[in-house]
Amino acid sequence: MGTTMVVGVDAGATTTRCVVATLDGAVVGRGAAGGANRNSSGGEASTALRAALTAALGPVDRTRVRLGVLGAAGSAGAGREAFRAAAVRAWHDAGLTGEVVAVTDLEVAYAAGTAGPDGVLLLSGTGALAARFAGGVLRRRCDGYGWLLGDEGSAVWIGVRALRAVLAALDGRGAPTTLVDAARAHFTLEPGSCREDLAQALVAAGFAAPPAALGRLAPAVGAAAGSGDAVAGRICAAAAGRLLHTFDSVEPPPGAVVVLAGSVLLGPGPVGRAVRAGLLARTGAEPRAALDGAGGAAALAVGLLTGAPVAPVVHARLTGSVHEPSRE
Repeated sequence: MGTTMVVGVDAGATTTRCVVATLDGAVVGRGAAGGANRNSSGGEASTALRAALTAALGPVDRTRVRLGVLGAAGSAGAGREAFRAAAVRAWHDAGLTGEVVAVTDLEVAYAAGTAGPDGVLLLSGTGALAARFAGGVLRRRCDGYGWLLGDEGSAVWIGVRALRAVLAALDGRGAPTTLVDAARAHFTLEPGSCREDLAQALVAAGFAAPPAALGRLAPAVGAAAGSGDAVAGRICAAAAGRLLHTFDSVEPPPGAVVVLAGSVLLGPGPVGRAVRAGLLARTGAEPRAALDGAGGAAALAVGLLTGAPVAPVVHARLTGSVHEPSRE
């Protein structure tokens, strides 16, 4: 009988990533595809899931894959059954017959940062939220309500506020800002347009883009803030404040392990720096980084299949995290 394998999938709003691995943590395949968030990605979630699975599996013998954990943003609450149906469809379409477990992006992001059962996840990428885990079970969450109703401090939240500030600057309601040029460049609009024409072109481009894509403007906002743009600086400071408030709202216990996930918090920009400083002041410890959500999903799959806690060394192989047994 061949080597038993598991699959982990992290389906985000902009990218879906997949890992195929053995039970001792050796990664044998990786794949990626477009986003699979039913609220903000557009398109059919099962299509992106199937593409990522197929790319990761390559020539792997499908019969050796015993279990897969597939996690996705937007799959909590009302979205749970819809995502599970999409996951099962994609799983079978990819030629797999093992068990499928559908979870949310919270579980896989937290598992990407630690093998320990107790701690707090703070995520800011396309979306934003905080989640407190105890005994490996999600006990409390805050935000994660999508770009229209929440996700405060997320990349999309930052991008939307940047576009609002740009439009306000163009029509005289707001302060001048270098974000005007950043927005023009982001949407590849022709220079030299009059203010009104540029404003209308930005409105058209903003509404034409999927909501998740507006988050791609966030790095430019961070760069502008770093260069001294006051408007961008206020947006970044507000984002960091919202994220820290979200963290406080889940009532983290003293000394809790904190896992950071998402491009806004893991990148080098001003929002991530401010949040890390705020967390250090609150907890007295540096937060951990969830570098590989698909690896976290694979770690969950290993634990479910073996019925035992995932060894820190196996977790480190799957997720690229630091093996720190004293902290597990």
